[in-house]
Amino acid sequence: MPQKTRITPVILSGGSGTRLWPLSTLEKPKQFLNLLGPLSMFQLTFQRCADENTYRDPIIVGSSSHIDIMREQMDEVGATPGAILLEPCARNTAPAIALAALAAENPTDLLLVMPSDHIIKNVAAFQKAVQESISVAQSRWLVTFGIEPTEPATGYGYIREGSKIVGSSKSFAAEKFVEKPSQDKAEKMLADGGYYWNAGIFLFRADAYLTAMEKHAPEMLNACRSAMDGKRMENEICYPDPDAFASSPSDSIDYTIMERTEKIAITPVSPGWSDVGSWDSLFDISDKDQNGNVIFGKAETMGSHNNLIHSHDLEVAVLGVEDLIIVTHQNKVVILPRGQSQNVKTMAQMLDEKD
Repeated sequence: MPQKTRITPVILSGGSGTRLWPLSTLEKPKQFLNLLGPLSMFQLTFQRCADENTYRDPIIVGSSSHIDIMREQMDEVGATPGAILLEPCARNTAPAIALAALAAENPTDLLLVMPSDHIIKNVAAFQKAVQESISVAQSRWLVTFGIEPTEPATGYGYIREGSKIVGSSKSFAAEKFVEKPSQDKAEKMLADGGYYWNAGIFLFRADAYLTAMEKHAPEMLNACRSAMDGKRMENEICYPDPDAFASSPSDSIDYTIMERTEKIAITPVSPGWSDVGSWDSLFDISDKDQNGNVIFGKAETMGSHNNLIHSHDLEVAVLGVEDLIIVTHQNKVVILPRGQSQNVKTMAQMLDEKD
C-alpha cells in the first residue's frame, strides 16, 4: 500500500489588517485577535492542519516584530512549528512564499499555503478539497482553491474555470483571473457561473513554485535565494539575510505567478470562507440575536436592530439605532454606518498622520 502523502502547511502571518482598526494595529494585527471566540485566527489556522497523518509541522512566515505574540499563541494551543521564517521587512506574498519553498525539506514537498487571517467554518469541506487536489499538485500544477461565491461581491478578485483537468474529479484549469469587479460585472459573473472568489489559498510542489518564479520573477527569486543562503538560525527560527531580502521586488503571488503561469488549476470549494477584511464582513459571518444585532463583549441594546457592537474594554448601551458599527478598544471608539467600513483604513491613516 503506497505511503500517504503528507503536506507541509505554510502559514502566512505578515499582514497588518488595518481595516479592522482600532482593534487591529501594526503591533497586533487581525490574525492575532480573538474576533469570533476564544481563539485567534492564527490559532484556528494551526487547528486546520493539526492532523499528523495528513500534515507535517507547519512553516510560518511572519514579521520579526510579531515573534513574541506568535510564540505565546502557539503555546496556548500546543502548536509546534517546523520552522519560523521571520521577514526582516514586508515584501508581499510572492517573496514570502518563496522563502518557505526554499526552506522545504525536499523540492517535491507539497506546500499548502494559507493566510493566517481567514475564517473557514466548514473545515471538513476544506480538507476534502485539499485531498482531492493532491494528485493535481503532484503533477506540477499550481492549485488555487476557488470559493464558490454566495453573492456578487466586489471586494474579491475572481477566477474563471476552464477545461476539466484530465485525471481529476474536481479541478479545472484556470482560464483567467479577474480583478475586483464593478457591481454590474460581479452580478453578470455570478449569473454566468464558472467564476470563483480568489481566496489566496494554494497547494503546489515547492519546486514547481520556484520554477515558475525562475521564469517570471528571476530577480525576486535570486534575492530570496541570497536571503536564505545568508540566513541566521536560532533553534527553529530562521532570520533571512535582511539586505538580500530587502533587495527583492515587492509583489503578490497573484500578479507575480498565478496570472502569468500556464499550469494553474482551480479546485472549487464552499467551506464557509471569509477573509474578515472589514467590520462589515465580520457582521456578515457572525451569529445575530433576535434583533439582528452582533455583539461581542459588553453591550446592551434597546429598540436597536442590525448593529455590530464590539467592545471588551467599555460598556456600551445603544437605544433606537439601526445598521451601525460600534467598536471600542482601550481609549478609542469608532462609530460608522454599516456598509462603509471600507473607509476605516483611510480614517486610521489620517489619525496616525495627526499624531
